[in-house]
Amino acid sequence: MAFYRSTVLVSVDPVCVEKGAYEIIDALHDELIKQGLIDEVRVLETPRLGDPQTEGPDMVVYPEGTHYINLKKAILPKLVEEHFLKGRILKDYVAPIIRPVEEELAAPKAKEVRVVLRNVGVVDPLNIEDYIANDGYMALGKVLTEMTPEEVIQEVLDAKLRGRGGAGFPTGLKWRFARQAPGDIKYVVCNADEGDPGAFMNRRVLEGDPHSVIEGMIIAAYAIGASQGYVYCRAEYPIAVGTMNLAMKQARNLGLLGENILGSGFSFDLEMRMGAGAFVCGEETALMASIEGGRGEPRVRPPFPAQKGLWGKPTNINNVETYANVPQIIMNGAEWFASMGTEKSKGTKTFALAGDVKNTGLIEVPFGITLREIIYDVGNGIKEDKEFKAVQTGGPMGGCIPESLLDLPVDYETLSQVGSIMGSGGMIVMDEGTCMVDIARFFMEFIQEESCGKCVPCRVGTRRILEILQDICAGKGQDGDIETLKMLCANIKENSLCGLGQGAPNPVLSTLTYFLDEYEAHIYEKQCPAHVCRALIKYEIMDGICTGCTVCARNCPVNAITGERKQTHHIDPDLCIRCGICYQLCAFDAITVN
Repeated sequence: MAFYRSTVLVSVDPVCVEKGAYEIIDALHDELIKQGLIDEVRVLETPRLGDPQTEGPDMVVYPEGTHYINLKKAILPKLVEEHFLKGRILKDYVAPIIRPVEEELAAPKAKEVRVVLRNVGVVDPLNIEDYIANDGYMALGKVLTEMTPEEVIQEVLDAKLRGRGGAGFPTGLKWRFARQAPGDIKYVVCNADEGDPGAFMNRRVLEGDPHSVIEGMIIAAYAIGASQGYVYCRAEYPIAVGTMNLAMKQARNLGLLGENILGSGFSFDLEMRMGAGAFVCGEETALMASIEGGRGEPRVRPPFPAQKGLWGKPTNINNVETYANVPQIIMNGAEWFASMGTEKSKGTKTFALAGDVKNTGLIEVPFGITLREIIYDVGNGIKEDKEFKAVQTGGPMGGCIPESLLDLPVDYETLSQVGSIMGSGGMIVMDEGTCMVDIARFFMEFIQEESCGKCVPCRVGTRRILEILQDICAGKGQDGDIETLKMLCANIKENSLCGLGQGAPNPVLSTLTYFLDEYEAHIYEKQCPAHVCRALIKYEIMDGICTGCTVCARNCPVNAITGERKQTHHIDPDLCIRCGICYQLCAFDAITVN
């Protein structure tokens, strides 16, 4: 195992990335090579350190615990020379308060609890020995030497771990079904086909802590009696695929995968299978069809995969986050895991926090935390201190939740009761400038495009819903559209073959429930209250305020603005394409949008 005298953690929070975090990492590597320090200092990525808005890009140097903030590429030569060669801290770039990384990673107001992400940014994902040094594979050793398969399943059942892939089915119960299914050949599959727009929870774990997933899968295989497993990951994740393949090879070389693992007599091996990026392949029966080499389409259930899965054999399927929880449950006990969360939703959940929130990025919080705490404490509130409007959870098949419900606890049952879902963990925050009808149209467009087309309700129904929403946003909405949307949603939800179609109506139904007034304004008043739908807005220049500076006229792409210098200008509504450039550029607030 390689030993380093210093470890550098660099924040790759999305805000830090936008500010040049990866340029900092590349420049740091180059300078360490130039100074002959590349074998003595290792550089790791971590989700977040300090406040990315005010301190990013930032990094922490260990073992000193020095927190450098607001880094610039130009100062790295001096920083490397001073800190790593001469042992002197570059004080001009040090945070006012130096805190341990455990506190820094815990996010604002200590709302985060790291279980799944415990090693991300802490261990070197390319070095299995680093994982082992942090208690890696100890859970596997305990399972193989001290526990029967039935005891492993019972421990997971007692922990009340639910599948983190969307439906929230009890993991231990799924394992028990697979173990009890007759047959000598059984399979374990990891669903890493993360297709939700803006979601990257699974990717980050695969890239930052691959061995936790492998260890969880080996334990699952021991519990159900499987000897072969597959990690199904989309090809758009090349770093994750490469990291997992290397991790499998390292585990195999140390006898942790393959024949007679740790001399226990138990054998199990893993393969990586890449998908072409079809969203529907996140559904487990479609995923299995893809692994088998067929077209990724869902099939009718029952039989369920636990009875008849890959190649007709009993198969257990969990996602990345579910497997990553398993080693910690085995090592710390079911009672420890069940102490976090709510009565029916135990443990923690990772979320990809995105949209109109100040601190975007990957977070992990215990079940039972409120949406308000996530958005305002962890996320630090709405960008530009605008008013909150809605939060959409669960990816494209999730619902939009209004401000009045922000204090409800986040768990599977509560989100379902208010018209949304947990999903794999996407969470998009929207401010006052969001048109909820347009949001419903956006998600329905995605779902319609990703529908595999196998069943009529999903293939035809989502197309019809999309057409109605497009007409409403284009100012062509008609009396009766709302009733038609509700009817279509009910039929699609009840009759679709798989979860994609069954969840497709959620964005529409939730916006109809909580933002009906916006639909009515679009249809009956031909207005978009949020001033988003171009066909329903109108720009006007106010007489008496316009100074005739000509900035708007000179920048109008279609020459729709006329007027003499120092005189009030005018917009021709027939020529105007509602691009908003004039509105954005006017320094005198002389342009209104209605």
